[in-house]
Amino acid sequence: MKKLYSLLLIALLTIGMLAGCAGTTEKSTGGNQADSTKTAAAFPVTIKDALGNKVVIKQRPTKIVSLMPSNTEIAYALGLEKKIVGVSDYDNYPKDTLKKEKIGGQQFNTEKIIGLKPNLVLAHASSASIAKDALKQLRDAGIPVLVIANATNFEQVYNSIGMIGKATGTTKQADEVVKGMKDKLAVIKEKAASIKEKKKVYMEVAPAPDIYTTGKNTFMNEMLTAINADNVAGDQQGWIKVDQESIIQKSPDVIITTYGYYVKNPAEQVLSRKGWENVNAVKNKQVIDVNSDLVDRPGPRVVEGVEALAKAVYPEVFK
Repeated sequence: MKKLYSLLLIALLTIGMLAGCAGTTEKSTGGNQADSTKTAAAFPVTIKDALGNKVVIKQRPTKIVSLMPSNTEIAYALGLEKKIVGVSDYDNYPKDTLKKEKIGGQQFNTEKIIGLKPNLVLAHASSASIAKDALKQLRDAGIPVLVIANATNFEQVYNSIGMIGKATGTTKQADEVVKGMKDKLAVIKEKAASIKEKKKVYMEVAPAPDIYTTGKNTFMNEMLTAINADNVAGDQQGWIKVDQESIIQKSPDVIITTYGYYVKNPAEQVLSRKGWENVNAVKNKQVIDVNSDLVDRPGPRVVEGVEALAKAVYPEVFK
């Protein structure tokens, strides 16, 4: 449960790193060399981060530390994996992150980070208040610290990708990643628009005894909206401790769990829950577990999360 609450805290406040490079030489044609020169000329850059701080990055980063899995996934999507030299204990995607130096969880090891000699640290707004003193220590050591927003919708994720792209001299790649995400999301929404009868969906992000779900102004709620489904907790704000009677009365058609990575047979636990026998999703055995990382990490894979939800809720439409 301790791990659960740590992950929940990241998500509530939502739940890659520095690559050491020997150099910045790239395999290139003449055109790529010109792009590299143009990128070098673009520095220094000044970026206003999620906390309103003006962060000055003097040169294109060659060693990056990421304090949050979503930041790491963005960095990898931008082709920065070789420059990532440190990642958080929670990082697990792509698999290459497992080989990177671990710098801790919410309470990260500042001495280890400073020892990695990064010229950019990618922090996150969800944990910035908890790590205020530690982040100051990094800044005092002369390391640029860029705090990325705790995105709660697609547009904010696109902005985060753009911000990291600007900070690392990969704006072109960032634009391509965002375009790919938007295009894929548009296809999903187009299919979802054909659905005549919306299904009521209940998202369970933490199991009994302390059950939590997701309300409005959260990523999961926007995902459900994107697939033309009704969130039974959509009339409430943020992350909510569940009143079981309320969910039973609303009788959702589909129940989605997101904790199968640490709880065995989550669907069976819900199906056998006392008092839930007459809930439509339980009666019809429409309880599905989806990969938590796809639906609660505000990074490049969120559209995959939308697709996973779509297939779980409307399998007849999203085959």
